[in-house]
Amino acid sequence: MGIYDISQEVFNCAVYPGDPQPEKQTLYSTETGDLYNLTSFAMCAHNGTHVDAPFHFLHNGKTIDQMDLSHFVGDCFVARHEGDMTAAGAEEILKKANGAERILIAGKATVTTEAAEVFAAGDIKLLGNEGQTVGPEDAPMQVHLILLSRGIALLEGIVLQGIPEGRYFLSAAPLNLGGADGAPCRAYLIDWEESK
Repeated sequence: MGIYDISQEVFNCAVYPGDPQPEKQTLYSTETGDLYNLTSFAMCAHNGTHVDAPFHFLHNGKTIDQMDLSHFVGDCFVARHEGDMTAAGAEEILKKANGAERILIAGKATVTTEAAEVFAAGDIKLLGNEGQTVGPEDAPMQVHLILLSRGIALLEGIVLQGIPEGRYFLSAAPLNLGGADGAPCRAYLIDWEESK
């Protein structure tokens, strides 16, 4: 069994342009004579590896704590793609995924509105990618609206370098942040076929 961590380290993670960078503060340290070490931190819900809930773009959409964990945990397919994804590209990925309810896209890919429409009609629970946003960085709203309005969770900022295309078990459960539009998560893949 192989386990692959596909999460960014939080304090050095990528940040969407304009979002605040995570901040770490050491409150107590054994190096300075304290009895224990204690860290405080502050971050945006969309820093690094994170998930988007429908409420991120939809006023009456579900918040992260209202989403069923089945969106984030279960069978998934990792596909590779570079550049803008067409509707045909999305259809090919869904065909290769062969019924997997979670799709992760490796590579420097941008999901276009046409591809988003295909995924939205594809009966999936989650779409993930390596960028800090699924849609075009300069205009991500339409792609988010298409996918989130269908109840599809978005997993953004994953690290898939070196992960072969294929089926895996995904665990990307978000922190349970009541009323939030998204949340950081520790995402990892399990390859049941790989020997120890």
